[in-house]
Amino acid sequence: MPKYIIEREIPEAGNLNKQELQGISQKSCSILKNMGPQIQWVESFVTNDKIYCTYIAPNEEEIRKHANEGGFPANKISEIKTVIDPTTSE
Repeated sequence: MPKYIIEREIPEAGNLNKQELQGISQKSCSILKNMGPQIQWVESFVTNDKIYCTYIAPNEEEIRKHANEGGFPANKISEIKTVIDPTTSE
């Protein structure tokens, strides 16, 4: 199954408090549950003005559907082709 990274432009995302992040997470999980197991949220990274999310999904359209239903921006969706880390050098 393909893996994607989603760039979400959210001004002042880094200032969201624990309750706000929890609310966003709960909304996302609720939508994903209704969409079925073919799409999965892996993790997200919050920066000052963006949130980068990793998803497993059959295609980009499923990610856009999730974003539209949740009211989440999906400014850029890129399929991850390969993952490297320090052990790649060995």
